[in-house]
Amino acid sequence: MGRLFVVHLEGKIYSCKHCRTPLAVFEDIVSKDFQSRHGKAYLFRKVVNVSIGEADDRQMITGMHTVADIFCVGCGSHVGWTYVTAHEKSQKYKEGKSVLERFKMSGPDSNNYWVRHETHVGGSDADDA
Repeated sequence: MGRLFVVHLEGKIYSCKHCRTPLAVFEDIVSKDFQSRHGKAYLFRKVVNVSIGEADDRQMITGMHTVADIFCVGCGSHVGWTYVTAHEKSQKYKEGKSVLERFKMSGPDSNNYWVRHETHVGGSDADDA
């Protein structure tokens, strides 16, 4: 196994909750209105320190998308997915952007985001992600 190079970020940083590897900065948030199986998720313009899995087509609430799961390079934890292709014209803005699940990251204030018991985890854009 080779040496791991980690991109360091400055500012308000979102990081992997397991190993604290930096993943994104607050300024790159496009939307906080996404949902995943574990609750809320954020759409980011740019994420770092992730490896990308194989792309596959998934039917989501907003239509068919080609997505690839993303994993923290520090510990290998699944942290979200990236949009490769949006098949619906209205969803094209997602292409090349990534979603990080709040449940799987620590926020800029170093707090972990935990699933609340009343969180509804079905019916999201990420049902099949």
